[in-house]
Amino acid sequence: MSILPQSSLNPPSEGPSPTSASSGTNAERSTDAGVDASSDAGVDASSDAGVDASSDACIDASIEASIDAGIDASIYASIYPRVDANTAQASKYPKLVSAEQLVHDLFEKDLREDALQELCRVALLREIFQDLAPLLWHSFGTIAALLQEIVSIYPYLSPPTLTPGASNRVCNALALLQCVASHQDTRTLFLNAHIPLYLYPFLNTTSKTRPFEYLRLTSLGVIGALVKVDDTEVISFLLSTEIIPLCLRTMEMGSELSKTVATFIVQKILLDDVGLHYICATAERFFAVGRVLGTMVQSLAEQPSPRLLKHIIRCYLRLSDNLRACEALRNCLPEILKDSTFTGCLRDDPVTKRWLQQLVHNVAAVGGMPAHQPAGGIEHMHGSGGH
Repeated sequence: MSILPQSSLNPPSEGPSPTSASSGTNAERSTDAGVDASSDAGVDASSDAGVDASSDACIDASIEASIDAGIDASIYASIYPRVDANTAQASKYPKLVSAEQLVHDLFEKDLREDALQELCRVALLREIFQDLAPLLWHSFGTIAALLQEIVSIYPYLSPPTLTPGASNRVCNALALLQCVASHQDTRTLFLNAHIPLYLYPFLNTTSKTRPFEYLRLTSLGVIGALVKVDDTEVISFLLSTEIIPLCLRTMEMGSELSKTVATFIVQKILLDDVGLHYICATAERFFAVGRVLGTMVQSLAEQPSPRLLKHIIRCYLRLSDNLRACEALRNCLPEILKDSTFTGCLRDDPVTKRWLQQLVHNVAAVGGMPAHQPAGGIEHMHGSGGH
């Protein structure tokens, strides 16, 4: 097929804008610890009949070490089984060898759904198809076609009427955008076109049914792919958008997996000097982050998750690098992080254990105060106006 440079990425004329869709889904924020297992029962089995069998994988399936390694592996692999490279080479999936043809099929109405699915399998085989991202970006109209898939489901976000089949299809499109966001040759182009803004309406949803949880998780995977490269340009772009409140929303009401990815994103933002300064610049921002981190710590005392706890502790430790934030943590750092509550949870994780010890030391050292101080609470600190 003919590959032409894509000169513009104007959004499709049909469907609402990402901004209007985001503002239209102001459901009340939930502080539940995670997605209740019973919510999966609300997805009728018969409604999954038209969805590819691969999407039936449980949302709680392991993402292996992908988050701990900086979301090196695709978040999409947590929803869809990996495609073995040897299997692909054995031509069990013959379409995989013709990525250009699959891209061309995106423009055929009857072929688009299958093409999206097969291209996602190609995206998981990065060691074989290393040029998929440039192909997607520079093929005329391809990004516009993926955005059309995304905006087409905005009307089903509020009220929440998204079906498993529709969720599966748009997650395929999101996985391809994650491929583009991950590639060094297309990442900056992806940001300059403000593509992440099209994902924010999905992160603003509160339904805990499986179709919506898949949607949030895959959207977070795209943002995670951006932040894992430790690029200040990426952080600055994200901070100019609503990413912090959207991640905090997911950290409050998402599944354990979505909470972990959202916390990882906040962690990566904090690890950048620009991000740390942004969060600590005002009391409102600091306490918004601190309140959510504190709530998650309390919930983990009842339902431990070592991988989520690891990212929470790293966020706290990074906040302690800022003097004013560290002083505030003397009063709002959860007491259960200072005692032996999580000793068992961290028994096999010496790195996180050292982080926690350093955090407690930092907080105790600021102002020469002892480690155990009465917890005045975030509201008390905010009311004092001191930070």
